Parts: sequence; C-alpha cells; structure tokens
Amino acid sequence: MNMKNVLLPVFYLPPISWFSVFLDAENEVVFEQFESFPKQTYRSRTNIYGANGKLSLIIPINHNGKREFKDIEISYSEDWRSIHWKSIKTAYQSSPYFEYYEDKLKKIFELKEKYLLDFNIKALEIIKQILKAEKAQSLNEEYIKNPDAVNFREKFSAKRPSEFEMEEYYQTFTDKLGFLADLSIVDLICNKGPESMTYIRNIKYSY
Repeated sequence: MNMKNVLLPVFYLPPISWFSVFLDAENEVVFEQFESFPKQTYRSRTNIYGANGKLSLIIPINHNGKREFKDIEISYSEDWRSIHWKSIKTAYQSSPYFEYYEDKLKKIFELKEKYLLDFNIKALEIIKQILKAEKAQSLNEEYIKNPDAVNFREKFSAKRPSEFEMEEYYQTFTDKLGFLADLSIVDLICNKGPESMTYIRNIKYSY
C-alpha cells in the first residue's frame, strides 16, 4: 500500500468528513499544532442537530495573547462542558444509539485539559474507542507554510457547505427539518451506531 502523508488540523468532535480522511488506511496522519489559531473554525466548535436545526457548540478560549494552536488555553469561567453535554443529550436522547454510547460520550465532558489541543486529542481517543478504530497519528514538529504532505488545514470550513460527498441517513429531526450533512461525528454515532465506520469509509473526497 502506498502511504500518503496527510497534514490534518485538530478539531473538537470533528465533522464526519474529517474522519473519512483521518481513518483512510492509506493516510499517514500528522496533526498540525503550530499553526496560528484561526477563529470560528472546527478547532474550537462542533455542529450538532438540535430541535431547531444546526446548533454550534463552541469551546471558550482564554485570550492570553498566545497565537500558536498548541498554546491556546480553554476558559472554564463558565461551565461550558455541562452546557455542551446537556445540548448533546437533548439533541440525541431519542436517537437509536445514544443510550448505548452515552457513558463513553459523557467521559469527554469530564475531561478538564488546560490546552485546547490536548482536550481535542483526548476527546478523539474516546471517539476512536466508540468507533473501534485503530489509527495512529503524530504531531508535527514545526509550522511549514507549503508542506510536502497533503495539506488539509483549510479544507474543512465551518462557514460553507462540505466538499465531501456523503449519503443521507436518518437523523432525529429529519422529518421536521430534512437531512443536515457533515455534522459532528457524534451525530453519526448516535444515529448509525456500529454502521458508522462503514459509512465513513464510503465517503468520497479528493486530494
């Protein structure tokens, strides 16, 4: 198998499309930790399907003047972890698999990391357990503007529709509001359960 080096941003409960790149067996994944922290991206937010449509859950940041992603600190001045968990529970408690994965998902919101990078990676490890996905990753050692690796740093936008092709699946509020593509991996897990990995592998994307 010809392995491709892929540079991925580190997201908070990433969108489903991110997992199609991350879990591709041909991709050797390196996480970007030295980039200048871009605001309003999936690095500190995730989208779920709430009763009124797409709902963004955003991790608050400590504004300490540091810019590199690895140095970005989470703010705990408000209890955002309880708020996010309550939002996820409210959105997915009637989905087919929420109860099955509830205890594992709850562990994400018991994490209390100083840095956003560490929180995102530890949350990802819990998601990998749920998906039963074996995948190694490493962190890059410096910021390279034009890397040799396939660069996905700007590929996933929280602002515009996904470039990835994915099939519709039944979501809790589909009947009311239709299908919302490429939400957080949590949406897929709660609605598709053990079929999530097969779904991820069928997503089409181009380099």
